Formats: sequence, structure tokens, C-alpha cells
Amino acid sequence: MKELLNNRVIQSEPSAIRYFNDFALEQGATHFLTLGEPDFPTPDPIKQALAKSLEENQTHYAPSQGLLSLRKAISQFEEMHSQTYYSPDEILITAGSTEAISTALSTILNPSDEVIVLNPAFSLYRQLIEIEGATCVTIDTSSTHFQVTEKMIEEKVTSKTKAIILTSPNNPTGTILNEDSLKAVQQCVLKHGFFVLCDDVYKQLVFEEAPSMSTQFEDIKEYIIVCQSFSKPYAMTGWRIGYLMADERFIKEALKVHQYRLTCVTTFIQEATIAALACPIDYMVESYRERRDYMYDRLVKMGLEVELPEGAFYMFPSIKKYGLSSWEFCEQFVLKEKVALIPGSCFEADDFIRLSYCVSLKTIEESMDRLENFLKALNSEAV
Repeated sequence: MKELLNNRVIQSEPSAIRYFNDFALEQGATHFLTLGEPDFPTPDPIKQALAKSLEENQTHYAPSQGLLSLRKAISQFEEMHSQTYYSPDEILITAGSTEAISTALSTILNPSDEVIVLNPAFSLYRQLIEIEGATCVTIDTSSTHFQVTEKMIEEKVTSKTKAIILTSPNNPTGTILNEDSLKAVQQCVLKHGFFVLCDDVYKQLVFEEAPSMSTQFEDIKEYIIVCQSFSKPYAMTGWRIGYLMADERFIKEALKVHQYRLTCVTTFIQEATIAALACPIDYMVESYRERRDYMYDRLVKMGLEVELPEGAFYMFPSIKKYGLSSWEFCEQFVLKEKVALIPGSCFEADDFIRLSYCVSLKTIEESMDRLENFLKALNSEAV
């Protein structure tokens, strides 16, 4: 049968993150610091709005671009909270940010085009780029505190460069790209004229000031594509709804891809999502901050090198000194301590491991105790 299938799909890899999580389940793991799955329930006002939408029989097709009422609400929200204006005609409602990113890449990429990705990076980017027949060109930021310079970008730009993908706060590091990094991207875009795809799914989950590509550089706004999701900030991962914001000319073309792939996002979910934009999420952010501070303090005391995350809910310590691949490290940890982490190789950064802290503080405390025991054993073996 394989000869009848798309070679690029055959050659793509299934999610290594999901694979390792499933492996840990099979091995009887009891503590999971793996998936980016908020442990909070979806806020009640959103669920109540969903029930009301169903009661009102909002169960028929919505416009392919999305309900105008939701697009207007997003436009107002972004103008108020991000100080950037996208009209409702510049917004496309998608099935989460994953579909937004996929739709955006399908809209801009031809076979043999190139997309620059800053590593460590979510593996989704490479797979979607390569399925389109394009090439993923990576920049290793592990030695620059996960920031990027103009020189680093210029070394990767070619006549085939179509876009650069930015994730800030980043998954897996939690790092926010600083003013210098964003300025570096801006200068390269002005010089070469390629797209900037901003994966902004963690933009509302920040502990520090967060400069933003989409809000600070009006001179390249026509090149900026913003992918956003309700999943992470509002604990709506299972709802599968997000949006794409870009120049109206881009949205017009992206809508074609979206229409033929999806037709439209579920109508009653769109109606309910309007309520999410009015929901406070400060209590979640503060809880994540508390968990971050605890985990960071414990990791530092264990002697691990780690950057303090400025957003999202991930920690990305280096394990280079232990002489194990990240897969070997996480596999041994699961088998010996029944705690699941994600190997850094899943993000093309094999000297690191990712820990998610969107779980209970008790789970984090017990997991850190077990990690401390595991590292002590590794240290004694090395003597």
C-alpha cells in the first residue's frame, strides 16, 4: 500500500512527546511532568455560555472565516490587551493554533522553500514544514540563553527563505524573546522580505514583561502572521479553537485552505468562546508562578543548569554533564522512579529535558524528591 501514499507523510514522524508519554504509562509511571495540559478546569462562565449556545440550537454551519461576533470580540481584545489592531476581516477562526499554523504554512509554502526555526522548538513545526515539501532550517539558541542575533539569522537566510517561526514564551524553554532578538528579526525581514509566523499560544501566560513582534513593529506588519489559541490560557485544550491574524490579503488566501480542510469551526463552541475573552486568568498565572519558583529552586539546588522561565509552564534544564542522551535519561528515570519527563531530543536539543509544571504542587514536590534521588544515584555511579 505504501507506494500509493504521500511520501512526505510516510517520512514524517509521529509525535515523540506523545510516544514517550504513552511509554511512561505502559511502564507504570505515577507522576507525569510531560504534557502541556493545564490542570485547571475550563472556567464556569465559558461552560455556561456553551450550554446556552446549545439551548439556542447554535448547531448549524458557521461562516468559514468564523462568526463575526467572535472575530469582533477578538479584534477588541487584541487592541485592548496587545495594543495592536486587526480588523474582523483580518481574523480567521481555526481549530486551535495547530490548524492555524498548518493553514498558514500551507498558504505560504511551495516545495523547496525554506522556513527558519529557532531550536529548541516544538516538533510540530518541522513536521508541518516538511509535509509541505519545504525545508526546515534551524538555528541553535542553546548557547545564547535561547535568544537570537541578526548575525545568526543572516547566516541561515537564502533566496528560498519564506518565513521564520517565533514562539515567545517558548515551548520547551519558557523563555521570552527579548527586544534585541525581536529587533534582529525585524531588521532581517526589512532586508529580505519574508514572513514572521508568531506562535503566540503562551502570550498570556507570562511572569515578566513580554515584548511582542506583532505589537512593536508596524513597519513589517504585512509580513506578520499571528497564530493564537484559547487552549493554554483558558484551560480549553479539548475545545480545539484558536485564530489566525494577518493582513487581509493573506487571510483571503488562507481562508481557501481552511475552507477545504475544515469548512468551519464548530458553531456552538465559537459562541461560547466569546465568554472566554472576558474571563480573568490571573489566578492561573499566579499558581503557575508559584510552581515555577518551587521547581526552579529545587533544580538549582540539585546542581542542574537551567534558565528561569519567564512564561508558559515548562522548565528546560541541561543534563549534558551526566553523559546520557535525553532519551536514556528520561527512560531510566521512568523505570527507576516512575516519574515521566520529556526528552530534549523531542525539541532537537538532546542535552536537555523538559519538565511541565502545570500539575499540582504536590506532584511537583514528590517528583523533585524522586529526581533528587535519581541524580544522587547517577553521581555515585560516576565516582
